[in-house]
Amino acid sequence: MTSALSHLECSKCAARYDADAIAHLCACGAPLLVRYDLERAARTLTREALASREPTMWRYEELLPLRELTKRVSLHEQMTPLVRMRRVGRELGIEALFVKDESTLPTGTFKARGAAVGVSRAKELGVRAFAMPTNGNAGAAWAAYAARAGIEAHVVMPVSALEINRVECTMAGAQLTLVNGLIGDAGQIVAREVAEHGFYDASTLKEPYRIEGKKTMGLELAEQFDWNVPDVIIYPAGGGVGLIGMHKALHELQALGLIADRMPRFVAVQAEGCAPIVEAWKARRSESTPWNNAQTVAFGINVPKALGDFLVLAALYETGGAALAVSDRELLEVQSVVGAREGLFICPEGAATVAAAKRLREQCWIAAGERVVVINTGTGLKYSGVVRS
Repeated sequence: MTSALSHLECSKCAARYDADAIAHLCACGAPLLVRYDLERAARTLTREALASREPTMWRYEELLPLRELTKRVSLHEQMTPLVRMRRVGRELGIEALFVKDESTLPTGTFKARGAAVGVSRAKELGVRAFAMPTNGNAGAAWAAYAARAGIEAHVVMPVSALEINRVECTMAGAQLTLVNGLIGDAGQIVAREVAEHGFYDASTLKEPYRIEGKKTMGLELAEQFDWNVPDVIIYPAGGGVGLIGMHKALHELQALGLIADRMPRFVAVQAEGCAPIVEAWKARRSESTPWNNAQTVAFGINVPKALGDFLVLAALYETGGAALAVSDRELLEVQSVVGAREGLFICPEGAATVAAAKRLREQCWIAAGERVVVINTGTGLKYSGVVRS
């Protein structure tokens, strides 16, 4: 077992970069993607080999970018459960409705996946301090892993973010700055800090390794479905890194011969108060335009303009997927229904995916008998104030 890391490649112009040098965006301004020697990976990453490995996200070592796995920065990232929602599924007319429940990860959200790999690789590359903007949960996760790694964390988040996220950052020893604005405003402050102090830029997709942690959701799903992927995967898209990552992961598994050529149809869900990717998809555009006056109770998807929007849209077009927006009222109602029917306290972003599944089934876009997976990106416990309101 060893990483099959090969190089970094620009997501637009395909320029090649050394994977063992610190790199952020391509010279053309596009995100860099991690590439692997898949022939080499295929020698050891087999179904039989996986059967004997520990049930954590690190079991896919060949397709992760850490050169020395023994030096990983970990808070024990267990594989997350795939839970069948039988009662909700029957009510929606989707008998095979599953939720990938990411709330069981360290810090309570799927952001732990990107932070674990991102911080591990940053440490391996010699990074001593990083800066990042966040809507809350990513900053909390990166702060926790930075503390574990002994790396200095500078986190900038909107003042409207959840109070628990502020507490998580400060408890982990991060330097926290609050900005009276949105995540784009936080990003401008981070850009200045990076320029002035030489911090490693850990902004979404401005470093190539967060996506490698997020993609493990797709690797786990393939394995949990016994290498027969579901028909539909519904994801709450802010920056869209998880969707991009799962799409990348499944292509890598196809190249390894572990799954067939059939891909799930990916669905990107956004809030009606911030839906730039949805509008771009409706117009069949390759990129979105910035959303004005963005606002939603699902803070994690309140992203007016995603750097990787073109990658999200490409995945939707390639797989015959879709994008749709749901209202805050819809997602909060669904959040209550899921709790009452299934005993799962999902986050508002996760509830948005169930609301989307309901609407897509009503429109017959999801057919009877199809297997559908919704991604619950975190615990609803962090949003208790939102639920009360």
